[in-house]
Amino acid sequence: MLKQLTKPFSYPRVINLHEEKTVAPTEKKRAKNMLYTVKRIWNYLAVHKILFILVIFMVILSSAFSLLGPYLIGMAIDDYIVTKEIKGFVWLLGGLAALYVMNSVALWLQNYWMIGIAQKTVFSMRMDLFKHFHKIPISYFDKKQQGELMSRITNDIENVSSTLNSSVIQIASSTLILIGTVAVMFWLSPILAIITLLIIPTMVLGMKWITKRTGRLYKEQQRNLGNLNGYIQEIISGQKMVKAFSQEEKVISEFLGKSERLRASGFWALTYSGFIPKLMNVLNNMSFALIAGVGGVLALNGQVSIGVIVIFIEYSRQFVRPLNDLANQFNTLLSAVAGAERVFEILDEEEEFHHEKNLNNMEYVKGEVEFRNVSFSYEGKGNTVQNLTFYASPGETVALVGPTGAGKTTVLNLLSRFYDFHEGAIYIDGEDITRFKRESIRAHMAFVLQDSFLFQGSVIENIRYGRLDATDEEVREAAIKANAHSFIMKLPNGYDTLLNQDGAGISQGQKQLLSIARAFVANPSILILDEATSSIDTVTELKIQQALKKLMYGRTSFVIAHRLNTIQNANQIIVLQDGAIIESGTHEELLKSKGFYHSLHISGHAEQV
Repeated sequence: MLKQLTKPFSYPRVINLHEEKTVAPTEKKRAKNMLYTVKRIWNYLAVHKILFILVIFMVILSSAFSLLGPYLIGMAIDDYIVTKEIKGFVWLLGGLAALYVMNSVALWLQNYWMIGIAQKTVFSMRMDLFKHFHKIPISYFDKKQQGELMSRITNDIENVSSTLNSSVIQIASSTLILIGTVAVMFWLSPILAIITLLIIPTMVLGMKWITKRTGRLYKEQQRNLGNLNGYIQEIISGQKMVKAFSQEEKVISEFLGKSERLRASGFWALTYSGFIPKLMNVLNNMSFALIAGVGGVLALNGQVSIGVIVIFIEYSRQFVRPLNDLANQFNTLLSAVAGAERVFEILDEEEEFHHEKNLNNMEYVKGEVEFRNVSFSYEGKGNTVQNLTFYASPGETVALVGPTGAGKTTVLNLLSRFYDFHEGAIYIDGEDITRFKRESIRAHMAFVLQDSFLFQGSVIENIRYGRLDATDEEVREAAIKANAHSFIMKLPNGYDTLLNQDGAGISQGQKQLLSIARAFVANPSILILDEATSSIDTVTELKIQQALKKLMYGRTSFVIAHRLNTIQNANQIIVLQDGAIIESGTHEELLKSKGFYHSLHISGHAEQV
């Protein structure tokens, strides 16, 4: 996985007047092991082992043909052109032509098959990553930007894809050609072979200098790209808020800073890697000059033939070319490994249900809920809730009241096991919830939250999301109960009307009515309402209140209220402050006690709560 560099490489940069003061999130400090990451990628490739073996076979054939071509040209010069022998020359030319045709066929087959393997491999990686997104805890998404995570499933995996499509074949082919070329050169003339190999020390030193910088810069580039994508997604999602507070200049300035960092890291990564072909070109010309000079002297002394010199000139180019390809592909490989490490970082996150394989399913729920001395803190810093103890009978409505940050939403997160409490116990129907699988617990719950989320799709599909096997008639009945049927029928295509992403095109109140209809379809035993009527106009709120009243009937309901007058009929009102229960009772009992709840009610504040 990606590891934060202990001493980041300092590349030249343009001074940015809008330099952002915040620091990019630190990557997890795991072993930065290129070989380990390559092995993990191989685990995906190995699924197509037989086809991969065929690709390697074609690589061997094409490499052999590439080595044989210059050798035949040298033979033609020595045996036919120099001797002016015509007999057999046409056959040699025909064989040479057939060789290059077979080489082209082998190249086409290896590329065709490798592209198929690469696409299937990244398809599997992308599917595994997307599946894993749904297995890791909610807490992970609370710490990460959505756009940054999207970058991993798109940009990083696409980076791996482009590398597999070309680099695997190129590396294998270049390695074989390099080994074969050296072997044949030593067989033909050890002196010229040694002269050709004199460029290697210079090449190694140059490559070491270049790759030392490009490796870090490619990882920096991937991090900056992820951060930029996360920022773009955040700003686009919050565009209304940006315009409402006239913060366009601010976000443009912040975008400029992030974009500048991406530009700088990308510029220097590509600049340094661009030195490679220039270096190789210089070395190639040096090798050519040495072979021509020394080979000419040897030819005059009768130690080598003209054909051998021609073969060496071709092989010297063929020797530098695979070195050049290997150098270029190594940089590409570094970039792909950086992307793969970021993908595997998420795949290595522990699954939410990892320890639940042997737990039981909660088959039936009456709705009895008990918190017993429950304490919890986010990131282990302070207590968000502490020593919470309360009891709710089946069918009761429990309202949670308190200032912002009192721990109201945290209580509901603990009940639904989006987070696990640190101390105490939570019981449903007298059973410790840690003895049951999270999925089976949530199957008996339904959520109507402040921000009602709708998926891109039809109205009927969004309502049916509460229970996928619900019939059209059940969906319609749920909409009628939720007071949503009348406005749905006024939509262009009724229940088949397609909604834009997040329900754009309908009002916030209508979105909430669809969320309530979705909860009706789910038919839960336990209902969680987190400020379900906030930010709603008065007329729509009445409809929502009527729908919620029907939805809550006979179900254990936990309500975080935006307005105190909406919870007056609750069986139990729990007042939280700094994560602790300071009061509890019915509306009338709390008013008589003249405590914190009484002061809220008298002040008329809807949300000190």
